[in-house]
Amino acid sequence: MAAERLSMRTIKEVLRLKWEKKFSNKKVAQSCNIARSTVRDYVERAQSAGLSWPLAPDLDDSHLEALLFPPPPTDTSEKRGLPDMEYIRKELTRKSVTLNLLWLEYRQANPGGYQYSQFCHHYHKWSDKLDVCLRQTHRAGEKAFVDYAGQTIPVTDPNTGETREAVLFLATLGASSYTYAWASLSQDLPAWIEANVRALTFFGGVPEILVPDNLKTGIKRPCYYEPDINPTYHKMAQHYGTVVIPTRIRAPKDKAKVESAVLVAERWILAALRNHTFFSIEELNKSIAEKLQELNSRKFKKMDGSRRSLYETIDRPALKALPSSPYVYAECKKARVNMDYHIEIDDHYYSVPYHLVKEQVEVWLTATTVEVLFKNRRIASHARSYEKYKHTTLTEHMPKSHQRYLEWTPSRILDWAGKNGPNTRNLATCIMESRKHPEQGFRSCLGIMRLVKQYSAERVEAACGRALLLKAYSYKSVESILKNNLDKQELPEASSPEKQIIHYNIRGREYYQQKEAPHA
Repeated sequence: MAAERLSMRTIKEVLRLKWEKKFSNKKVAQSCNIARSTVRDYVERAQSAGLSWPLAPDLDDSHLEALLFPPPPTDTSEKRGLPDMEYIRKELTRKSVTLNLLWLEYRQANPGGYQYSQFCHHYHKWSDKLDVCLRQTHRAGEKAFVDYAGQTIPVTDPNTGETREAVLFLATLGASSYTYAWASLSQDLPAWIEANVRALTFFGGVPEILVPDNLKTGIKRPCYYEPDINPTYHKMAQHYGTVVIPTRIRAPKDKAKVESAVLVAERWILAALRNHTFFSIEELNKSIAEKLQELNSRKFKKMDGSRRSLYETIDRPALKALPSSPYVYAECKKARVNMDYHIEIDDHYYSVPYHLVKEQVEVWLTATTVEVLFKNRRIASHARSYEKYKHTTLTEHMPKSHQRYLEWTPSRILDWAGKNGPNTRNLATCIMESRKHPEQGFRSCLGIMRLVKQYSAERVEAACGRALLLKAYSYKSVESILKNNLDKQELPEASSPEKQIIHYNIRGREYYQQKEAPHA
């Protein structure tokens, strides 16, 4: 039975580590918690598909899956005998003997036998049932083990007397046991990321692998075979050019190094500070830094040198250089695109391309930016806003019909109306002034504009004049006048001129002319 197919994210990580980082198949397998044969299989599939790193920007997950996993051939192969597993195990203990060599010998004896990937699959399936214990060895610059200590440190508020428990983060380089310690008042994701960034800065370089325990902050879903790394933690590791390989669950020997560091830190840092009272987290970390310097400089009992001396001679030269800028914390969230092609993040609405309505997207948040991804492709980027219930909208995300609507402004509408005639301009002005907001009258004005194509500019101008006389400030009124040909009729003022009213209370224009004459 073939192994379960990996996720597209894991497959991409395999290709990145193999082609960009130039990792061996063994190291890639360790990084991704998969078999070396699986690494070899996916690399061969990618090569057969003509892929290279970096992958094409327009290559989404579905297209990549189709390239890597074409439909199986229709023909069936004959039954093949299983190789001698015990013989393979014994031969692998001999120097320079590899599975590839044993497979070649197997195919020579069995021309119709299994292909290499299936050969390895069956062997690993058999060997996994054996109780095999491997001794760990740590290469220089290879691993940094990170975890929290079990004991906490009380921090007292000097104003209220309230006491909070601070947790101690520890990071230890595998080869030299060079240790970093830092206290925080929380174990949430921002604190975890900050602690890791501080540790790498303290080391002055980047190890090949970060090895955390399966804590919920860094590992979303613990799994013996394929743990799910928190996306933010994974992105931080990518920023520093390293990888995250958590310890296996129910495998205590994987975390022997960090558990030893925790024990040492509890003895030489926490126990040494047990009688001190700290009134701030800054004060606590200052004292920890002093004790940490003593710990790293303390001489070993059973070997020459100290953690610091080993670090300087072994680990530090092997560490990769730090990036030019430290990692900026970014939180990952999932969001569903609403019908108005906006997503809601912390009560603010950000636009995405309208064709993604109802789709689920991935959102990366920093203090200043909002990046939206769909199938690992960035589709939108916004400056982060903290205004509640407001919208941040990019024009290119809108449908063409909505974009055309945005192009119109009150001044542009009045300019067009003025070109058609004074009555049209006056009516457009009255329409916008009669609404609470001018934008509410845009649709009426735009509708009157379109009537010019159906009728004529002269008729629309005449209809607007009649609408002004009737104080009918709407598109429907103008349309009704045109449909009923009322624009072709004379206005009431022209057909029946107003007669002069004679009354003893009305003085008339001549009266005021006479009154003004002596002052002339």
